[in-house]
Order: sequence, then C-alpha cells, then structure tokens
Amino acid sequence: MERFQRAAGVIVGSAVGDALGGPFEFGPQGAFTARFPVPGAGDEMCGGGGWDPGEATDDTQMAILVAESLLERGGLDLPDVFARFQRWAAAEPKDIGLQTEDVLTNGMPWDLAAAIHFQVNQRAAGNGSLMRASTSAVHFAAAGQEATMDAARRIAALTHGDRAAWEGTAIFHELIRVTFEDTDPLAALPDILDRVHPDHRGRYATVLAPDWHPDRATEFNGAVWPCLGSAVWALRTTNGFEEAIRAAIDLGGDTDTVAAVTGGLAGAYYGLDAIPARWTEPLHVPLPGFDGRVLHVADLLRLARGLGG
Repeated sequence: MERFQRAAGVIVGSAVGDALGGPFEFGPQGAFTARFPVPGAGDEMCGGGGWDPGEATDDTQMAILVAESLLERGGLDLPDVFARFQRWAAAEPKDIGLQTEDVLTNGMPWDLAAAIHFQVNQRAAGNGSLMRASTSAVHFAAAGQEATMDAARRIAALTHGDRAAWEGTAIFHELIRVTFEDTDPLAALPDILDRVHPDHRGRYATVLAPDWHPDRATEFNGAVWPCLGSAVWALRTTNGFEEAIRAAIDLGGDTDTVAAVTGGLAGAYYGLDAIPARWTEPLHVPLPGFDGRVLHVADLLRLARGLGG
C-alpha cells in the first residue's frame, strides 16, 4: 500500500472516528448499533449532544494544531505547540478535558504547567494526549522507533504530567510507524512493549494482550491505558475500518476518543480508501480561536501529504 494511503488513513480515520463517536459520548454500550443496526442504512454522522452532523471534537482540533505547528515551524517546537493550545483553549471550545483546560489556563509556562498540575493533583493519566496523536504519529514515523516514541512523550508531556500518558502516546506512535512499514502492528506489540518505561509496561501489557477485552478494564476508558487497549481490541477483533469504528463506539463511555484512536490505527492498517465516503463527506473540523477556520477532508489530506504521507 502507498504510504500516502496509510498516512491519510490515520489522519482522516481518526477525525471520522471522533466525529462519529462524539454524539454518543458517555452513553451506554451498544448505542451506535442500536441506532444504526445496518451499516450505511442511516445517517450515521447524525450529530447530537451539542455536535453538528460530521463535526469533529477537541480530539481532532488539537491534532490539527500539532500538525500546523510541525509544518509551519519546520519540526517540533514545543513552546509553539503549547501556545497554539492556549489560544484554542482561551476561545472556549465546545469540549475540552478538565485536566487539559487547567494546564492550558493556569498561567504557568509551557515547560512547567503540566508538571505542576500533576504535583498538585497526583492524577494526570487521562487520554487527552493520546487523542490528538494522529498527526504527530504520521510526521515522526519516518524518523524511526526511538525518535517517534520520544516525540510522542514530549508532546504528551505538554498537558499530561503522568508518565502513563506519555507511554500510551508513544505506543500509538510506534504502532503507526510499524504499520507504515507494512508490518502487522499487532505482531509488533511485544517488541513495542519492551520499549515502554518499566513502571508502566505491566499495565500496558495487560490491556494490549490478545485475550484482553474492554469489559475487563479496571478504569473508565477516559484513562489512557484502557482507551488504547480498547482501540487495539477493536482493530484486533474486526475485519475492516467500518467494523472497527462501530465496535469502538459501541463500547460506550468516552466514545469520541476511543473511536478517534481506533480510527487512527484502522486508517493506517486499511488505508484511506477503506473509509466510507458517506463518513468523510460531511466531516468538518472547526478551530476555535483561529479566525473561524473550518477544515474539511481536502485540508486533512493536504496535512497528511505535508506531514510525510
């Protein structure tokens, strides 16, 4: 498969999963299939819960901010990424995680804000750094294993002081990288886990094991490790992009992010052409704080090309 097919699949797939999952956030298990029992037979980009049909949430908005910083700054400029996040947060986006909001609005400098938040709260392992990792995963895939996992950790640390969030984001980056090399990402998991910090390797080994099921999660899937585990489970137990997204949303809970992460993984695996047009056509990504800009699929494809697709 051409590299661009996979790169665009990651970015568009993540955005599609996000927009499909947003209206079902915090709902019960099976809600998506209950409403749309036959794939393609209804208007699945239905909107609701404050979202317009096809509207992507904060997950994709932040991923785009990372992408545009990488392209405009010619590489990873952490203060610039943080400043873009702050500008976005100040515009009061519809949906922003409590932890992320606090870090971006607490007045601390970019290299201290997340760490101080973690020191005070002792909890910062939400999935908010994982949810936005699609674009950075595409960009750093060509740099190799060590570089892509290091970049993931550094970007995650801008808003999440708990190393658990860094490691989950690094695993996602590496899963994307190996898929770009036409390697089975599921077969690569043992090697990837060897590169995870020892303090966090065990919990990720548990949720990424072949016999793990999201019903066995000990935390809500808004936490980073069950979120990633659920996305990998959806990829492992289904046979196509569409089926993986439906399975992810049907888990309930933090449906936009679980589906966004699933969409990134499945998009890399199956490629852009596997994403149904009925899902991409209404897709749009508003960017609060950035002059009323709204991105569509053509814009996401340009980002994918620029980031290394």
